[in-house]
Amino acid sequence: MWTREQLKRNGKFAFQRNYWPCVGVTFIMMVVSAVFSVGSSWGNRRYSISATNYYNSGHHLYSHSYTRYFPRVGVAMGIVILLVALLVALLRLFIGNLLEVGGKRFFILNKNGTPDVATIFDGFKSGHYGNIVLTIFLRDLFISLWTLLLVIPGIVKIYEYLMVPYILAENPAMDRKSAFAISKRMMDGEKLKAFELTLSFLGWYFLSLITCGIVGIFFVNPYAEATMAELYAYNKAKAFQEGYIR
Repeated sequence: MWTREQLKRNGKFAFQRNYWPCVGVTFIMMVVSAVFSVGSSWGNRRYSISATNYYNSGHHLYSHSYTRYFPRVGVAMGIVILLVALLVALLRLFIGNLLEVGGKRFFILNKNGTPDVATIFDGFKSGHYGNIVLTIFLRDLFISLWTLLLVIPGIVKIYEYLMVPYILAENPAMDRKSAFAISKRMMDGEKLKAFELTLSFLGWYFLSLITCGIVGIFFVNPYAEATMAELYAYNKAKAFQEGYIR
């Protein structure tokens, strides 16, 4: 049975042994995630704000003859913003999902080797691009739907599917049902411990926040990713022992 201290110690060692590539990979993952998240939320907020501003400015500052044009302008801006949001979502789907799996692959290999930063792009070269994209999309969809019901079931699903990108990183041809089933079995009885493992980094994340992300880029993010790769390595070894993967 693994302990937080054991996984974090091993993760820190693996990360520091191949320091700069680990920093580079997590920096790419962080930037991609931030861009897609900000782009999506900006689109939603901007549509609401722009429509309100146009209505207010037309109502208070212009004559009635001009106000009839503002709904048209507002609709046009709304369409443009929705198209931008759609583009961001598509980029997240067709590029971000591959980079997530590629990042996990890097840290799996980093446990016992010294992969380079280019490993993060392995998903594009795996020959199973569509399978990876669809599986990660469905994972995110299922988590979102469960979160809409209640927050706690959503969190449970996050940890139930935690191993999915790691499984795909090593087995890009695996069908989505098998990836979900194996991840679920790997995390059976370990979701709470994995949640506590995540919480153990909160102090580091706070330190990263107050240093404007500097500590996160150069230490916390690669440290956390390497630690989670250790969790996958443990779960994979256990799965071999229990005989449900070969």
